[in-house]
Amino acid sequence: MAWGRSTPPPPPPPRSAFLKSLPLIIFLIVLGIFAFVGYHIYLSMQAISTAASDKMQSKNVVFTKDGVKVGVKQLQNENYVDRTQSILVKAWNLSSWPGYKSRLWNQEAQQKPESRKP
Repeated sequence: MAWGRSTPPPPPPPRSAFLKSLPLIIFLIVLGIFAFVGYHIYLSMQAISTAASDKMQSKNVVFTKDGVKVGVKQLQNENYVDRTQSILVKAWNLSSWPGYKSRLWNQEAQQKPESRKP
């Protein structure tokens, strides 16, 4: 043949066992790195979830499978009345009507005419 070699090229040397398994080793190393990073992301998400749940429980909010339950703080009727009454008493004491004189209360004692002394 005038255009090329007449003898075929020699075959490449055989690859060693290490070179044959090198892509598998690299794949396992990369897979291990991804597994390590994924595991630590999972741990941090669990820690954040636990902390948020504890903080919400302190504010009477509980997460369940059905949804969120919000608790209401109990307020005794007596405490409610005391708070309301104290607000009204403070408002009454702080109020003033400088030009108002009632016929029924807040009147100064009327002066009686002086009697003559003989």
